[in-house]
Amino acid sequence: MLTESRDRLVLWLLGGGLLFRTLCALFLFPGFDEAYYYLYARNLDWSYFDHPLMVALTTRLGLSLTGSISQFTIRIGALLLYTGSLYLFYRIAVRLFSRRAGQFAVAIATVTPLFNIAFGILTSPENGLIFFWTATLYCAIAEFFPQSTLATGASTETRRYDTYIPSYRLALLGVPLGLTCLSKYHGFVLALGLLGFCLSSPRHRRVLRSPWMAASLVLFGLTLFPLWFWNAQHDWISFRFQLFMRFEGGGGGGYNPLGVLLTGLMGVGYLFPSVALPLWWITLGALRQQLTRFSRAAFSVEERLWLDKQALILWTSAPVMLGFTLLGGATQILPGWPAPGFWGMTLLLGHYASLWYHQSRRRIRRWLVWTGAVVSGLLLFALLHVSTGTLQRPGKYALFGGVVPPQADPSRELINIAELRQRFQDTDVLATALDTVGFVFTNEYYLGGYIDMALRPLTPIPVTAFTPDPRGFAFWTDPENWLGQDALYITLERFAEQSEVTDRFRPYFESLEPLGTAPILRGGEATEVFHVFLAKGLKQPYIYPYG
Repeated sequence: MLTESRDRLVLWLLGGGLLFRTLCALFLFPGFDEAYYYLYARNLDWSYFDHPLMVALTTRLGLSLTGSISQFTIRIGALLLYTGSLYLFYRIAVRLFSRRAGQFAVAIATVTPLFNIAFGILTSPENGLIFFWTATLYCAIAEFFPQSTLATGASTETRRYDTYIPSYRLALLGVPLGLTCLSKYHGFVLALGLLGFCLSSPRHRRVLRSPWMAASLVLFGLTLFPLWFWNAQHDWISFRFQLFMRFEGGGGGGYNPLGVLLTGLMGVGYLFPSVALPLWWITLGALRQQLTRFSRAAFSVEERLWLDKQALILWTSAPVMLGFTLLGGATQILPGWPAPGFWGMTLLLGHYASLWYHQSRRRIRRWLVWTGAVVSGLLLFALLHVSTGTLQRPGKYALFGGVVPPQADPSRELINIAELRQRFQDTDVLATALDTVGFVFTNEYYLGGYIDMALRPLTPIPVTAFTPDPRGFAFWTDPENWLGQDALYITLERFAEQSEVTDRFRPYFESLEPLGTAPILRGGEATEVFHVFLAKGLKQPYIYPYG
């Protein structure tokens, strides 16, 4: 544990950040991705159609500890893992640079909204990804830079670095790296980055000939057993989906440089400009410094040590950070995709912040304090709007009469599952129907998670999705088991109003008729309305496109 007085600041950052994220996790309604990952936790398997298994375990942690289903319990794993990630982040920066650099790295990560939301509040594959990604970096640094400047002094570190010999730590590195891949497929990019670092550094190329490297590959492969075992049984569907299927039907418009610019600007917004701009500046500066290796014939040992530390961060961060930004010219990029790259480069930003701090303490303090204050204020205001509708027009909690009508407000897609559950309890016809039907289905895979979260505490009735894009439902459920049974078809109002959507299901049942509605209110106004249909007698099973 942290014992020195200087580390009290880190303890305050870890504790304060956890408290803030817990507040958000308690009151923020679940997103549709989170509700979908809740279904992973309900259907434990070796792996899944669109992600490896770790997200199922991290999401299930809170459900198992508490025995209840809520937006908070599915996020307990995220809250705990991100706190652990920040602590490992601190230890890495201390080992690479200095204790002050570690403090700044944690402080910057704590005030960065993208990290807090994607890694530390929402349940997602990024929870396990960032924890094991950071653990892998820590193990790699312990192996490649075996002595800490903090503990032994620079001269000892450079001597150990200059006479580097691969050790057993290299073998152990395969385990956290494998767990990173079991969290998200980004882990394979991290593996390639570590390989690229070893190839680029003359002192570390010897790992490629070491027996410890062979042992590391064996442990890496064994750790990946759940992923390849499940995919071998399902025609390698996960890899086909991630590499090909998800990009099909993208419009065929070719590569658009404007998309790269838009992706970059969105990244600046998600990171927050006061963090993103210096982060990109030091990244480009680090890349420029690495080019000096080709323009100079000789370096001192201290210079080589610095360049190799910088290179390790770049090789494990820049491919993700730059790669997904450039990919924005070909397809839509989600905020979490380049985030691990930004995370790794924050180590370098923490180091530079510690140097800038010696030049102007007041300016650096203001930078972090004001960034933290503005970001936390904006996040809390957004949380208040999502929960009560402070910007909604009309709404009884709206400020100055409100601004955005519910129909134009994207935050209404975050469903209050507790209220949906209450609607089924309070509406006699819906409650009675739940006791008589054999299963529930919906028309979109992402709605299935919301419906299951709402209904599971009332009844263990199975929930599925009849859709051309069923994702995990194609493997979790077998419609043949429900032949002859009645069902409830539950969907949103915008789909219920499209007769062609409902008509798709009529051939599968003897009859399909409206049963009732379940409005979701915010500020006294309906922001979403669930429509419930009674489907009698399943005549033929729905055929999924895969599974």
